[in-house]
Amino acid sequence: MTSNSGPMVYVVDDDESIRRSLETLLNEVGIAVTTFPSAEAFLKVARPDCRGCLLLDVRMPGMSGLQLQQVLQQQSIPLSTIILTGHADVPMAVNAMSAGAAGFVEKPFNPQDLLDRIHSCLALNERQAAIQAQLRDAAARLARLSERELEVLREVVQGRPSKLIASSLNISDKTVDVHRSNLMRKTGSRSVAELVRLWLLLHPQQTATNAAPSASPEDSKPARR
Repeated sequence: MTSNSGPMVYVVDDDESIRRSLETLLNEVGIAVTTFPSAEAFLKVARPDCRGCLLLDVRMPGMSGLQLQQVLQQQSIPLSTIILTGHADVPMAVNAMSAGAAGFVEKPFNPQDLLDRIHSCLALNERQAAIQAQLRDAAARLARLSERELEVLREVVQGRPSKLIASSLNISDKTVDVHRSNLMRKTGSRSVAELVRLWLLLHPQQTATNAAPSASPEDSKPARR
């Protein structure tokens, strides 16, 4: 499977009639769909850059829906999942939800109810994809920094002015100012607040309260590019 230009619905169900029914339904409303007869068949082509919604039968020969869900999590394939289940398999579907599935639908399903769930699932996956893109961007921008620049950034995130940073790192005020300028230039940040947001995206354990930089004249100046 190649990387997709947009989200897709992936149907994994060993029942051919179900696969055909879902393919017809989704094609009629203009939603891209591809189907697989087993979890093993899907795993052969699944990639971390897959986007969209997974319609997953909970009980199949070979690997079950629950087992596939676990493998996808291990391989960091971030598809929002809707479990397809018969009445007798509802407890198993509930377990799947506990493991991260977005919801479950009992067979035989109401077409409109299923479509509503799929639209919600696709929207959720788009939000998750946007967050992952932000994280990748933040990581790439911070990866440009040297070890010393990262040390200065950690001090900046704590809201410390240049004089305190210089004292803490045993360097001159002028050297701190050079590092601060490099931080802005290398990360493409337009303000200290933007720089701090980059750091917090990757280090959310540092809350905005204890990481907010203190106001100072040097922080209010626009970054020199």
